Amino acid sequence: MNQIIRSIKEYLYGVSLPKVTLTDVLEIVIIAFALYHITFWVKRTRAWTLVKGVMVLLAAYVIAYFFNMTVILWVFDKTIGLGITALLIVFQPELRRALEELGQKKIVSSILPFDENKEKNIRFSDRTVNEIVRATSELAKAKTGALIIMEKDIVLSEYERTGITVDSVISSQLLINIFEHNTPLHDGAVIVRGDRIVAATCYLPLSDNMGLSKELGTRHRAAVGISEVSDSLTVIVSEETGMISVAVAGKLMRNVDGDLLRQKLNDFQGKPSEEKTKKLFWRKKGGDEA
Repeated sequence: MNQIIRSIKEYLYGVSLPKVTLTDVLEIVIIAFALYHITFWVKRTRAWTLVKGVMVLLAAYVIAYFFNMTVILWVFDKTIGLGITALLIVFQPELRRALEELGQKKIVSSILPFDENKEKNIRFSDRTVNEIVRATSELAKAKTGALIIMEKDIVLSEYERTGITVDSVISSQLLINIFEHNTPLHDGAVIVRGDRIVAATCYLPLSDNMGLSKELGTRHRAAVGISEVSDSLTVIVSEETGMISVAVAGKLMRNVDGDLLRQKLNDFQGKPSEEKTKKLFWRKKGGDEA
């Protein structure tokens, strides 16, 4: 028994733990944070099915290696590079969406001093808000389907090219006329950039979110789809019910009235609050007096 205890002590004396520094702890925290968010992203996309398939292939490779199955190992060795390339192509939309979400994080925009979005002021005027609310209310009363996209920082040029160029100052009469039944421009979406309607009859990507209600049609799925791949806000009018909805950041808010729609557009407008405006005014005034 004494011999066993002596052997254990000698072994423990010979074991030396590595020196852990603050940098090592910071690296562990960063890696853990990245792995957590990657895992969370994988669970929300089709990539989760891919991960399960990769685990099956990995298990097959381990078994082949353990039993020295040379032919299977040779197949794995020759196809691994091609398989990775194929996966990147198949899951290109998910990877692109993940990078876009990363770029839209406020922490990135605050770190990058050359971000052009910082210099932008109000995205559109109060008149545009009034015209959109007025047009949406009239379209809802008449149960005329509509899809109005308010562009933010991400330019929607690739979707603008799928439609017909309008390039006109926004007005409620023009929006109502565009979405009127049996008119050349009523089908598809309208893209608004600033205070102008840039294009109509634009085609949008449909959302593959399985959590959306089955009763929603193509118009609502297109609105959610464009909000998933961009930072835009989309106003939807249902042709069947006349209900107004708002889609932003992949979320759909249904049964929106005129007041709530105006509030959402005002928040999206980018206008500084009154408190912030007063602070800037007094700071500027104090600087002038100095």
